[in-house]
Amino acid sequence: MMNRRMMLIATLAGTLAPATRAFADAAMSRISAYAFSFPALSGDDIRLAAFTGKPLLVVNTASLCGYTPQYAGLQEIWSEFRERGFTVIGVPSNDFGGQEPGGTREISETAHHQYGVTFPVTAKVGVVGAKAHPFYKWAAEARPREVPKWNFHKYLIGRDGYIAEVFPSAIEPTDTRIKTAIAKALADS
Repeated sequence: MMNRRMMLIATLAGTLAPATRAFADAAMSRISAYAFSFPALSGDDIRLAAFTGKPLLVVNTASLCGYTPQYAGLQEIWSEFRERGFTVIGVPSNDFGGQEPGGTREISETAHHQYGVTFPVTAKVGVVGAKAHPFYKWAAEARPREVPKWNFHKYLIGRDGYIAEVFPSAIEPTDTRIKTAIAKALADS
């Protein structure tokens, strides 16, 4: 009886080992947000790997949107939490209502001069559809029901590099829900 039981255990272990190994390999090779980079509005690259281990709020922005005043709130939360390792990254996009029609100069005028933004801002990219930036394709795969539906959609990336929370456009950056999520992401080790 004992030999039969041992053989069954050995057979099961041999059968399950490749599946377990494949699952572990897949989990270890999962791409995190830190694998991506964006062209910066200034011309360089914004490499998310530079923020490894730090929470990020990635927000698609637009200069001519009813939500454009959220730039001020984004600046406020960045100023409040940046000393603790938090970063906001603004990602201008013309995908919704053609509300980011300008180029670098116009985007900079709105973000930097009109709203006093000092956090990193990328060059204009796509955030939905076939022409979406790879970060946004990754986010859509990770959270298919929480893709941007308009400008100022917010992805909070945790210290582990994965999406911790998603906030739709209508939620102001200074909303208690966002501040609480940022504080939690900063506290997570």
